[in-house]
Amino acid sequence: MTTGNMFYNNIDPTLLKLGSFEIRYYGIIYAAGFVIAYFMIKYLAKERKLGLKKDDAADMLFYILAGVVLGARAFYVLIYDPWFYFANPLRILMVWHGGLSFHGGLIGGMVACYLFCKKKKIGFYEMLDICVVPLALGLALGRIGNFLNGELIGRITDVPWAVKFKGYDGFRHPSQIYESSKNFFIFFVLWFLRNKKLKKGFLFWLFIVMYSLLRFFIEFFREPDMQLGFIFLGLTMGQILNAIMFFAGAYFMIKLK
Repeated sequence: MTTGNMFYNNIDPTLLKLGSFEIRYYGIIYAAGFVIAYFMIKYLAKERKLGLKKDDAADMLFYILAGVVLGARAFYVLIYDPWFYFANPLRILMVWHGGLSFHGGLIGGMVACYLFCKKKKIGFYEMLDICVVPLALGLALGRIGNFLNGELIGRITDVPWAVKFKGYDGFRHPSQIYESSKNFFIFFVLWFLRNKKLKKGFLFWLFIVMYSLLRFFIEFFREPDMQLGFIFLGLTMGQILNAIMFFAGAYFMIKLK
């Protein structure tokens, strides 16, 4: 709903509710993301003559999903809110309450991908170059889900496209849409470059550099984590992690060149 130039986010995040059972748009989006990733990985592997067998794409997605969830949760617990979780250890297992870190998920996914490639005797960098293409698309769709859920909100602003989220004061930057647009941009760049004669691993490190650089600036419009606030020189934890991620990506890109 809009009032003047402002938008009120009154979207019901639940598509269907039967008693205590709910089907949410967020879940549908992520399920769709994994289905898209499955077919896209098969297509890209065939296009690059990677030699994936019939069930390898599904097996790899299972590996990566497990690695992403474990890595994202462990990283969030240790970096973003350790004292709370150390005082309430059972809450560590309650992933459905939220608390997943992209950076931890990326590390966990890479470890899982490495184990899969070692088991199947597939080139690690070759697989990473394929996986980041559907990853960028999945992240773009996921941020739309965050917007529908009214979470990961932006900072207070008076720009004409500001959004009023339920449960939060003031009108806010729709930082989820900024992030989604950034991820769509990365996806299209990677898709365009996928068949170019590039060194193995270049697409992966390009994803790392583009993601970290663009997200660093988008973080200026996103509300910092409540329990952390600003960490150093007015920067959020996300910006510090993205700065580290950027320099690591830039180093490996230069090394490949």
